Amino acid sequence: MRIWSAGMANEITTEQNPDGADAGNIYLPPFVSVGACFVISVIYVASLYVWNSKHDRDHPSTIKRRFFSVFVVMLVAPFFVLTLTSKDVFHRFTMWQIMGFRKEGLFTATFVPLLLTMVLFLGPLSVQLSNGIWRIYSEPMYWMNAVRNLVWLRNHLVAPLSEEFTFRACMLPLLLQTFRPSIAMLITPLLFGLAHLHHIKERLQNGRPLREVLIVSFFQFFYTTIFGIYSAHLFVRSGHFVAPFVVHAFCNHMGFPDVQEVQSQPHRKKYLFIGFYVLGLVGWIVLLPTLTTPSWYSNHLFWASEL
Repeated sequence: MRIWSAGMANEITTEQNPDGADAGNIYLPPFVSVGACFVISVIYVASLYVWNSKHDRDHPSTIKRRFFSVFVVMLVAPFFVLTLTSKDVFHRFTMWQIMGFRKEGLFTATFVPLLLTMVLFLGPLSVQLSNGIWRIYSEPMYWMNAVRNLVWLRNHLVAPLSEEFTFRACMLPLLLQTFRPSIAMLITPLLFGLAHLHHIKERLQNGRPLREVLIVSFFQFFYTTIFGIYSAHLFVRSGHFVAPFVVHAFCNHMGFPDVQEVQSQPHRKKYLFIGFYVLGLVGWIVLLPTLTTPSWYSNHLFWASEL
């Protein structure tokens, strides 16, 4: 068993708590866990720029090289978990289990967080349904073209896979050995948001004005940090990697809600869509605690008792 002081996990000996002997010394110093996460995030971003290329981020050669880079990072990052994790954790769980790769609760973790997120996007989904965009998804050619499109693969598969693996599966198991879950869930999103600031360089190279670049980049930092909190919440509560991965892919597909499209709708339709936006947000807030109950996902990992 662990006790918490000032947001950090303190060791408690088996003599003090004989019932919790298995988890007696699960603790990493903050400079180790936070420092390791910072190094991992730097490695991830740096891997995108090791290639000397004049092409922009959407050029096929740039995308392919970055695919290779992030997959190399995905091979390196787990070694931080393997080498730094307390031996007491590994007495009860494997490295892959604490990184969210478990059979127990897998089906629930694949679909329930996705449905919860779809409730949040009730407004944008209703707009898409009204515009007939959903019919495109029933066309086999849409999917055949999508899987051959490198930009689509990056946005829907490689980016969510590599980012969730790096920033959630590899970082949170380390931070949760130092901080209580509520604190750990705030640290990785900050690193995740900061990692997206590398787009400043690309936007400036494309000739966009500095003021515009700073505004856009700050906004991106804000919403990626907010999403990072949600994603970390899903990982910690479910104890599954697949939960934030599927949700991340869905959010990338939906994009940031287009409020201007709602404003451009006819008077009656506009207020109907606004109602769906509000209903989706309220529904998501109400359902979030229940649909992320750890027991639903058979989450008995070392931090589950503190949720």
